[in-house]
Amino acid sequence: MTSQYDASNDRRSRSREKLTTLVKTRTETLSLYAELANQRPFEADEVTNEALRDFCQALIDYAASAHFQLYRYIADRLERRAPVLELADSVYPRIVRTTDMILRFNDKYEDADLLNGDGSILELLDKDLSELGEALAERIHLEDQVIGAMTGQLH
Repeated sequence: MTSQYDASNDRRSRSREKLTTLVKTRTETLSLYAELANQRPFEADEVTNEALRDFCQALIDYAASAHFQLYRYIADRLERRAPVLELADSVYPRIVRTTDMILRFNDKYEDADLLNGDGSILELLDKDLSELGEALAERIHLEDQVIGAMTGQLH
């Protein structure tokens, strides 16, 4: 017979796994962000082209991971603790705005071919990457608040 305690522990174990996956995906994205940012000043070369493509893919993977590993878990009410739900409800609109920025950046740059005619987009990349970096910093701060509430380590 499974006790309520066991079910609660199993739920918490699953939520910890989801959070670990989210943080891993986020860390990989930030690493690729730094790699791309280190290409400044941007040039229409293979290294920048590859760094931009890799970053865009990781960025979308991170946004999807955050959605499925954290926000959907909360939205589906698999998380039951009221303080976590209240915090998530309060920060979620700001997280949605950062998701919108991520999607706009990706739409603009994912298919950019810097080597074959999209070199003019380089003029925009520096500013757009900086703005995205600010949005990612805000998003991480908000995510960390939710993660802290879920793990009992409030930030």
